[in-house]
Amino acid sequence: MKFLDETKVYIRSGDGGAGAVSFRREKFIEFGGPDGGDGGRGGDVWVEAVNGLNTLIDFRYQQHFKAKTGTHGMGRNRTGANGADVTLKVPVGTQIFEEDSETLIVDMTKEGQRFRLAKGGNGGFGNAYFKSSTNQAPNWANPGLEGEEKTIWLRLKLIADAGLVGLPNAGKSTFLATVTRARPKIANYPFTTLHPNLGVATIDGREFVLADIPGLIEGAHEGVGIGDRFLGHVERTRVLLHLVSAQEENVGKAYKTVKHELEAYGGGLIDKPVVVALSQIDVLDEAELKKKAKELEKASGQKPFLISAVTNKGMTEVLRALRDVIVEASAGEETTLPDRSVPFQDGSEEEAQ
Repeated sequence: MKFLDETKVYIRSGDGGAGAVSFRREKFIEFGGPDGGDGGRGGDVWVEAVNGLNTLIDFRYQQHFKAKTGTHGMGRNRTGANGADVTLKVPVGTQIFEEDSETLIVDMTKEGQRFRLAKGGNGGFGNAYFKSSTNQAPNWANPGLEGEEKTIWLRLKLIADAGLVGLPNAGKSTFLATVTRARPKIANYPFTTLHPNLGVATIDGREFVLADIPGLIEGAHEGVGIGDRFLGHVERTRVLLHLVSAQEENVGKAYKTVKHELEAYGGGLIDKPVVVALSQIDVLDEAELKKKAKELEKASGQKPFLISAVTNKGMTEVLRALRDVIVEASAGEETTLPDRSVPFQDGSEEEAQ
């Protein structure tokens, strides 16, 4: 399956059905009066976050979504049926923007969350509605109101607990494959990873989600290499694991290069807690390992974890460090964030039917 994290779609809610102009015609009933029914309401356009999706690829093949028009009213006081709604099913973590691609409409952060993007038009009143003591035979009815139409952008930001960052060939995909059941492509050349990968790691009975993104190189924020377009997928993480390969000639410079790209990107990434690890240490002897570990500690300001995914050395310790940050951050969110557990939202106080 191809990975698609941004797309533009056109939506239109249904028009309301027109009211009917009708008069009662029955034998032996001399003054039947008006009996035109009201039109049905047009269908709404909804968006819903569902489980089991991690890409917007479905919207590559369908970019137009239109709800049904309400049925017109009929004689004998028959009200037209409401138009059918249409629902856009998106992965959890999808953001919906206006056509300018900057104005956020809604952020779909929880499974089952629903939001009404476009409200269907109300149905028109039939002539029976206008009957009064002074006008007992109205011969007009209202047309239905038009639905809403707009173009919107869907932008996916994967929801993960921890994100892996580093230069190409820093061992991110190997780390992900070792600690989770994910099977990303692994090869000895730069930019093996071309799109984000997710995996679930388990340590001491607790699970958390890891996100691996393509490697960053100097100038990524200016579009060099793959650029920084996938950094949005680690914006929601609670902690970053910064991997620096022990095969780098200058590990301090490698660390600072990636840190500079995170800072240039923005999005609050530079303010996130960071766990630093020197990866692929199985290729170094003891003396060289100590030298590079000390150099990385000086550049990062913290003692790095020394890990090797091949030999499994240090992997448990770094996973526990990530888990501790995630648990602490989760506890803080539970005490400070408002309750957002209501799965149904549409920007109004109307309840879901």
